[in-house]
Amino acid sequence: MTVRAAWLLAGPPDGQTRTDTRLAPLGTMVPEGELTTRDGVIAGGAPLMATGAGAMQVQVGIGRALVQGTTAQGAYPVAVTVPETLTVGDGNAQNPRIDSIVLRVRDGLFDATGQTAVAVELVVGDPQPSPVEPPLPPSSLRLWSITVPAGASAGTGGINWASALADRRRYTASYGGIIPRGWGTSFTGAYDGQFRDVGGVLERWNQATATWSTYRPPRDVETISTGATAASGFGVNSYAARRVGGVCSFTVEVIRTGAAIPSPAGGNINDTIVATIPTGWRPAYDVEGAAADGWGDGSARIGTNGAVTLRTWIPGGSIQSGRNIRISACYVL
Repeated sequence: MTVRAAWLLAGPPDGQTRTDTRLAPLGTMVPEGELTTRDGVIAGGAPLMATGAGAMQVQVGIGRALVQGTTAQGAYPVAVTVPETLTVGDGNAQNPRIDSIVLRVRDGLFDATGQTAVAVELVVGDPQPSPVEPPLPPSSLRLWSITVPAGASAGTGGINWASALADRRRYTASYGGIIPRGWGTSFTGAYDGQFRDVGGVLERWNQATATWSTYRPPRDVETISTGATAASGFGVNSYAARRVGGVCSFTVEVIRTGAAIPSPAGGNINDTIVATIPTGWRPAYDVEGAAADGWGDGSARIGTNGAVTLRTWIPGGSIQSGRNIRISACYVL
């Protein structure tokens, strides 16, 4: 069994002492495999933010991140405690290129550098008519990419930082935490029940189907079958309502016990209250519902006071005594 500690003294590539970029112990982070960890920036404020610091200079702010090495190496927790300024080389005379700002760990136990160090570095890309981001060196994490126009230099005005910087920070979190949206959001989950935030939408990883899906927390569902009272000339046969997440649906069945209610040619009958539904199950504003008795149909208004009022019926029809009328509606409470 091999156990490796991550307590390494960090310094610049030349071995000189510095304290602004260092390895820093952290708790267990989101896994990507049995022995590997999802590397990335740790959210909090504006970590490792890049801004133009001159015509050909860029500054990377403070922040923390995790850099994954090989499986044998494990993951390195890194802290940048003082802003770092990097100088970008002049642009190629003919073609643009893309450089990348990275966090890079050197570990002499696993690489040929002979150093134990971590630093913010600039990886220079190849000038091309259509440039691409450069490949990363081992044990490094891409933070930003910079498009360097052909001929760019301090003498020609330098780099337009507002358009040249491309955010490549991807994020990680502690085990069980929610990974914020960032570059590289579309990644495969590592375990069942892992969560990520995609543009304000919470998604959950399903290991069985290997898919992300919008997370919908279970909601309390309430039902009721009593509490509706009949108006004069009607009786309540049944009442059933269901509410969840502030939305209610119900059906009430009443029987006409009074005289027949005729419907004129226009179908606009006299407003007739048939029942009242209980408090707590009433709409936030007056809504319309559907009504039918098997021979005809119409509409009913459900008021904020709980009154269920028949308002229209099939033109030329009538609601006969002894007929059962079903009224249904769905609304916001």
